[in-house]
Parts: sequence; structure tokens; C-alpha cells
Amino acid sequence: MTLAATQEQDGSAYRVVVNDEEQYALWPADRADPPGWRREGTTGTRARCLRRIEEVWTDMRPASLRRLMDGRATAQ
Repeated sequence: MTLAATQEQDGSAYRVVVNDEEQYALWPADRADPPGWRREGTTGTRARCLRRIEEVWTDMRPASLRRLMDGRATAQ
């Protein structure tokens, strides 16, 4: 059995965390948030949290890169 399957079966809870660059991650709900990350608001099963990340994290570029690229596009 895979680790992911074991975690789903044992009822482990997760949360979605996000950093200042608007990058998302899955994090165990029973652990303190990692430095530089804050809670996004979604808590639940691993599958639920991964679905949420897929919904909201549609552009993998860090926020600072998106802003830089958007600025260059409008300057041209």
C-alpha cells in the first residue's frame, strides 16, 4: 500500500497553505504551518486539499514573476 493510500485510510487531515509568491502546498493539519506560509482556509482529506490546489493554482509562476512579466507586456 502506498503512503498516500495509507494516509487516506487512516483519516489523516490536511490543510492547504500558501506563501507570499502565491504558491500552494498540502500540509498535515496537525503540524505547525511552515515558516513563510499561511493557511489558505481549506482543511480535509488529502484528496480534497489537492482538488482545491488544482482549482486555485492555475499559473505555476511565482507572483513576483507574473507581476514582472505583466509589467513588461504593458510597457511594450
